[in-house]
Amino acid sequence: LKPNSPYSASKAGGDLIVRAYHETFGLPTLITRSSNNFGPYQYPEKLISLFVTNALDDLPLPLYGDGLNVRDWIYVLDICEAIDVVLHKGEIGEIYNIGTGNEKSNIWITKKILEILDKPESLIQPVADRLGHDRRYSLDCSKIRALGWQSQFDLEQALVETVRWYAENEKWWRRLKKNGR
Repeated sequence: LKPNSPYSASKAGGDLIVRAYHETFGLPTLITRSSNNFGPYQYPEKLISLFVTNALDDLPLPLYGDGLNVRDWIYVLDICEAIDVVLHKGEIGEIYNIGTGNEKSNIWITKKILEILDKPESLIQPVADRLGHDRRYSLDCSKIRALGWQSQFDLEQALVETVRWYAENEKWWRRLKKNGR
């Protein structure tokens, strides 16, 4: 583990504490680490949910840096299924990475959202990159695949479904964005 930001260090620290409880006290633990997830009900501050809700209102989409940061995207229902597989088939004390291999740049995701919504790319607003912003997140998911799990959702179709959900559930996300939580 080589966290590059306080946020990623806090996640790594959590994993290490759980592992220490397993090793020291024999607590039966399973750790899952997922790639970037998205889908319905995601708080509208993450890239996909923020960009969908902003685009629905013709607001700028603040894209960090050059937009070439790469993430492995996974639909929320795939995450749920993967966690269930680990819970029922995983080996106590092990760590399971959950990812799909759907590695796409942030600019690709952004343009795909705009395409789905038939919105102009002029909504993209480049902003200064975040400090400690990793260029690429990639996971070795061989251990969870050995348990028989694989992604069931196509990235582009899951994006279409997610965009549709936010378009049909404005009351839910507008309240959150208005109140700041």
